[in-house]
Parts: sequence; C-alpha cells; structure tokens
Amino acid sequence: MQFHSTGNPQLKASLEEAIFRSLPADNGLYMPDNIPVLPQEFFNSIHEKSFNEIAVEVTQALLGDDLTREETQSIVDKAFDFIAPIHSLHEDLHVLELFHGPSLAFKDFGARFMASLMSHFLQKSNKNIHILVATSGDTGGAVAQGFYKVPGIKVTILYPSGSVSELQEKQLTTLGENVQAIEVEGSFDDCQYLVKKAFLDDELNALFNLSSANSINISRLIPQSFYYFFAYAQLARSKRPIVFSVPSGNFGNLSAGILAWKMGLPVAKFIAATNINNVVPRFIESGIYQPQASVATISNAMDVGNPSNFVRMSRLLGDDIETIREKVVGYFFDDDETRSAMREVYSDYGYIVCPHTAVAYLGLKKYRRENNEDVNGVLLSTAHPAKFVDLVEATLETEVEIPENLGKLVNREKQAVKMPASFENFKFWLKDFYLS
Repeated sequence: MQFHSTGNPQLKASLEEAIFRSLPADNGLYMPDNIPVLPQEFFNSIHEKSFNEIAVEVTQALLGDDLTREETQSIVDKAFDFIAPIHSLHEDLHVLELFHGPSLAFKDFGARFMASLMSHFLQKSNKNIHILVATSGDTGGAVAQGFYKVPGIKVTILYPSGSVSELQEKQLTTLGENVQAIEVEGSFDDCQYLVKKAFLDDELNALFNLSSANSINISRLIPQSFYYFFAYAQLARSKRPIVFSVPSGNFGNLSAGILAWKMGLPVAKFIAATNINNVVPRFIESGIYQPQASVATISNAMDVGNPSNFVRMSRLLGDDIETIREKVVGYFFDDDETRSAMREVYSDYGYIVCPHTAVAYLGLKKYRRENNEDVNGVLLSTAHPAKFVDLVEATLETEVEIPENLGKLVNREKQAVKMPASFENFKFWLKDFYLS
C-alpha cells in the first residue's frame, strides 16, 4: 500500500516510511492511496469471527502488499490479548467497552498495534527510533504501556499540567525505563504544537529519528477500525441499522469508524459527540471550520480546540460538507449535562460510565429525539470509569471498584519534568537529556 499526504497527494510514502516518519514533509497527514472494500462473504460470516480474526482480515485488505498473512497474524496476536465486548443496556442501546486493555482506555488498540508493527520493521532494519507523543489523558497511558521496554524505542510523552486525572498521570509518569514524561505548563494544544514542530525540525530528526504515536500516525488509525467491525459482528443478527455515537476530541476514533464504513461496514450514521470544545459540531452546522483555544472540562481527553484528524475525517468523506452531513451529525454538551447523563445511566441501567462515555450517551439520546428511527445505538465507551474515580464517585455518590492494575499505581511516585510551552525549551531539553 502506498500512502500520500493530505496536503499534497504527490508526496508518497511506503507503509514503513509512513509509520516511522508520522508526518509528511508538508505537515499534512498520511492517507492510503486506495481503500479496499471487503467482500460480502466477510460480512456474511463476521458473527463467527473472533476479534483477532477480524483484525487480520482488515489488516490484510489494507496492508497485504507489505505484510504476509503470517506476519500480520503475528503482529495482531502480539498486540491484542483483549477484546471490545458489547454490553447491552437495552435491546436497542449498547455500550462498546473499549477499556479492557492494559491502560483501561480505547487507545490501547492503536498503541499496541503500532508498537507491534514498528517492532516488526525494527527487527528487520536493526534501527532505533524516538517516539514523541502529546496526550490529553488516555493516549499517554496507552503509549507508555504499549511501548514499555520495547527494544530500539525511546518514548517521550508530553501532557498538560493539571489537566489529566491523577490516575491518568500516574499511568504515564511512573514506568521509567524507556518512557519519559514532560508536564507542560499549557494546554493539550500546546503539547500537540510542540510535537508537530519537533517533527518539522531537521536537526531533531537527524539526531533522534523521530516518530509519533499520536493519532496523526496512520498505524494508530487503522487498528481503531477493528472494533467497529467487531461491534457489528456482535450485533450482526439484529436487523436494526447501527448508529455509532463517538465521544470525540482529536477525531481519530471517528475517522477510524468512517474508514471501516468505506471498507464496506454497514453503518447508518456516526454521531460526533463533543464537550464544549465543539469545533467539529459547529463546522457540521455552519460549513465553516474555525479552530479555537481548548477549554478544560471534566471529559478532559476531548479537550481539543484544533483536532489533528479533522482533515482525515473530511478527506474520507470527499471534503464535501453535504456528504459529511449525510454521514455524520454533531452535538456538544457541557459539564453539567455530562454529570446529569452519568447519573441517568446509573439510575436507569445500574451501569457506571466515565464522563466521555456520558457525552456519547447524550449524543445518542439527542439523535433519537430528532430522528424517529428503529436503530441499534452503540456508545463507544472509551475509558474505564475508575480512571476518573474522584469525579465519578462524587457525581454518583457510590464507590467505584478500581481494577487491580490501576490500583497498583496509586502509591507509585510521579516522575516528570515540568517545563513551559516553549519549543526552544523543549528542543534544548531533548538534546540535553538524551545526548549529554
């Protein structure tokens, strides 16, 4: 498979170059030259397939020119010893639980696949790389876990000071070894800016062989499509069309769903559900894309004012606002509405959701009010509620059980370097820390 830049389609890259370079030279994003449609036989028998079997078929369809089936099977099996089960709240209301991986967040799917794929190529080339990643919450923990002690890879994670939960912070600041955390005095957008600017810096690239594990990397996007297929597999015997409500920040998750749809997955509609960082819902309504400074909310992983993957979402739908509106509807909600939704889900169904999943619930609820359709509504539950234990317990006035692997972090000492949101400072630190 060849990939091209969203900025200039003439800028081409192989799979290996795209995943290790992360960004094309023109600061666009890599996209596959063509998106194959899976055969109908695949969908006819999808309910009989495991998560890993589905992942192998989708990967082979996209990357079969670069990976043998045996290599793909090895990469998939190394990445995934967990799945994404459907939890049904009602016959037409379902939660796709994406928090059963090691960091208890959906980003485990992308991070572990990416680590496995990179490891495959690094073993062949005997190279070393340096991963830079910005996080608004869950990405950092997933990347830290996914790349921890992977030979030939160093990882530097940037996160906004005071804007991630205590347990999220512990996940990305307590591992050590090849994982280093930087606490940036600024917003997630500042962290993302520093990472992007580093990739465009010739000196840093020459010194460190930089790569990204953010959703700007195409190898993060592809595996996020797997669980859309697996959700359909679990609901395939139902005759209702599927509507996915996706809590959205950087819009990699929604873009992955649209990629799955382009590959033939039957999806009636995608709901882009955001907090008050509502750049994309406003774009869908007005047709005008206007980035804004991000605002802190209780659904912190979605606090993004200039979503990196917006261009991918738009490109997958032809950069046409009417086509986008046909497939995607956008809604946004504030913190009070989010807390109210958490209480409602717990009261009505006895089910505890994190604030991000609550935003998805609100999006589906509003969609149902506006559209009298008999559909299977699927909420993407992007994080385990225990990752936001203080907020969830205060909102629901009940105790949240903390999974064992998360509870072990509570007493670990945080190790992070604090610095201002200055590229000069960041560049100096990188050179000083890793080269001195």
